[in-house]
Formats: sequence, C-alpha cells, structure tokens
Amino acid sequence: MTVVAAPAQAQPADVAAPTALAADVDTLVREHLPLVGHLVRTVVMRVPTHVNQDDLVSAGMLALVLAARSFDEARGVPFSGFAAIRIRGALTDALRSMDWASRAVRSKARQVEAVRNDLAAALGRTPSRDETAQAMGVAVTDLDAVEADVDRASVVSLQSLNPEGVDERLPLTGDGPESLLLKREQIGYLHDAIAELPDRLRLVVQRYFFENRKMTEIAEELGVTESRISQLRSEALVLMRAAMIAMNADVSDLDGGRPTEAPARQRKYTAAVVTRSSLTTRLEATTLLGEPRPFAALAL
Repeated sequence: MTVVAAPAQAQPADVAAPTALAADVDTLVREHLPLVGHLVRTVVMRVPTHVNQDDLVSAGMLALVLAARSFDEARGVPFSGFAAIRIRGALTDALRSMDWASRAVRSKARQVEAVRNDLAAALGRTPSRDETAQAMGVAVTDLDAVEADVDRASVVSLQSLNPEGVDERLPLTGDGPESLLLKREQIGYLHDAIAELPDRLRLVVQRYFFENRKMTEIAEELGVTESRISQLRSEALVLMRAAMIAMNADVSDLDGGRPTEAPARQRKYTAAVVTRSSLTTRLEATTLLGEPRPFAALAL
C-alpha cells in the first residue's frame, strides 16, 4: 500500500510545474507589451516608408515571447533590459531580411553619403560626382556603380501611390502627355512670335539663331555695322519675350487696362502674336513627340 500511494502524490506536483512556468511567461509578456511598441516606433523613424510596421511588430512580439521563456531571474538582470536587447536584435534581423541590398552595398552607400556631407560642409554647396569620387579615391564609374546598386534595391510601397498610379518620388524618364502638349504649344507660340517680327528683325533672328550665321556675315548681307545687328537682335528678343509672357493673358487685356506699361508698337505686336494661330496650327510647329520642325518649313 505504501509503495502505491507514493507515486500518486508525486504526479500532481510534476504536472503543476510547467503550468506555473507558462503563467510566469504569460505575465512577463503581457506586462512588457508596451516595450515592443516603443522599440518599433524608434526603428520606424529611421527606416524608409515602405517598411511594413506590422512585420516589425510581429518580429518584436516573437522576440519578447522567446525572451520570457529563456529569462533567468537568478542572474540578477531585469527582464526589461534583457528583453530590449533581444527585441532590438530581432528588429535588426527583420530589417535585413526586408532589404534587397546586401550589407556591403549599404556600407558603401553610407560611406558615399558621409563623404558628400563632409564636402558639402567644406565647400558650402553640393559636391559634384567628380569631387565625390576624388575625395573617396575611386573612379567616377565605381561611384556610379554603388549608386546603381542602391537604386536597384530601392522599394516603393503600393500604398504610397497617388490615385493616378504614379509616385511622385519615382524619377521621370520624359515629359508626360500634359507637359508635352504645353511644350509643343510654347514652341508654336515661339514660331508665331518670329513670324510676326518686322522683316529685318525676323531675318536677323533666322540667320543668327536658326542658321548659326556670324554677326559679321549678317551685317555684310544687310549692309550695316555689326553693332547694329546686335541692336536688332536685342530689339527682336525684347519683343519676343513680351509676346511669350503674354501667352496666357487675355487678348482683351493687351490693348486696355494698362496701356502705359508697354509701347504701342510692342502691344500691337504682342496682340498679333497671340491671335495669329489656333492651338491646332501651333501644334503643327512640332512633331507628335515634341521635336521642333524647321522654321523655314512653316508658312509665314
């Protein structure tokens, strides 16, 4: 009888031990949940916006649970300090697993950034690529290779895209449809501005800017001095600049409202440029890709 009763009394004690340990782990985890949130917020402030905060919280929670399970109070270390070390390490590992760039690439990128900051402080301006490469003791091609590696590892979150689906942080490879249309219309206005110039001024502009003729050659052709050609060119540029500024103005405002601000000749010329053509004819001054057509090919 005595031999049978002894194991029956020992069994409940063996079962109760792990239950009490699980309760201690649960208590430690519950009491230190705010520690995970605090450390995650600290990390999020120093990482790109595409990093998912929920993933970091999950990594921090797992580290907290593992720290609670392996914590030994007999070592005399407070659990908050022990858990903080484990959580920071888990967050660092999580960030490294999210990063598409290797540690070597990130190290070189930090080195480039440090050199640029030092040069900017010494020069009082943003250093050029050649200056940065020279300060680092590398070739410009090596510097470009580092930046290319970092760019390839850059990640953009889909949640950061605007309603049109284009992130403002993405580099543009060319003009968008609206910008291209405005650019084409401006070139058309420029053609109109040249076409409305007086004959002699228009000839000077064509010879100098479109045919790349020297002022001495233009002067010989018109039978005047070189200084006179310079004056005619300046006069033409003043008129054309006034017309381009008035490009978006109401035509009715060109002859009224502020008549004393510009000479009558300039106001008359500007009004003629603005009313010379329609949007369709102005767009004919360029190709569909925005490439200017030869000025001589357009009817004056």
